Amino acid sequence: MTKADLLVERGAQRLQQLADKAAARGDGVGTWLSDELRTDAAFLRKLKPSLVKARAKGEPPRNAAAPNSDIEASMAEPPMREAPSRQEPVAPPPPPPPPPRPAASKPKKTAKKRGGPPPIVIVGAAFVAGIVLAKVVDWRGHAHPRD
Repeated sequence: MTKADLLVERGAQRLQQLADKAAARGDGVGTWLSDELRTDAAFLRKLKPSLVKARAKGEPPRNAAAPNSDIEASMAEPPMREAPSRQEPVAPPPPPPPPPRPAASKPKKTAKKRGGPPPIVIVGAAFVAGIVLAKVVDWRGHAHPRD
C-alpha cells in the first residue's frame, strides 16, 4: 500500500468510528447518520489512488481477501451492517453505445487555414508607413514656417 492509500484508509476508518459513535446514540438521527457515514466510508475505500489507477488502466480490482502485510490486515474493510428496512437504490443500466459512423469518402478538414500575410510583414509595413507619414508632416512644416 502506498502512503496515499494509507491516508485514504485512515480517513475511512475515522468515518467508521464516527458511524459507531452515531449508532451508539440510539435515536433516529444517530441511526440515519450512522448509515450514511458507513456508506461514505465504503465509498472512500473505493477511492484509493492505487485502485483508481488500476481501474484507469483497465485492470480488474485486486482481491482484498488476502492482505500482504499486517498493516493491510488491520486495515481490512469491516463488513457493513445493512439496515433491514432500507433498500439501496439500483443504478440504471448504462446507455447503449452509439452506432458506428459510416466511413466518409473524403476526410474532412479539421483546421481551416487562415489567409493573410504573416504578422511580421504587417508590423514592417506599419513601421514604414509611420516613417513616411513623419517625413511628409516634417516636409509640410518647412513649407510654412511660423516666424
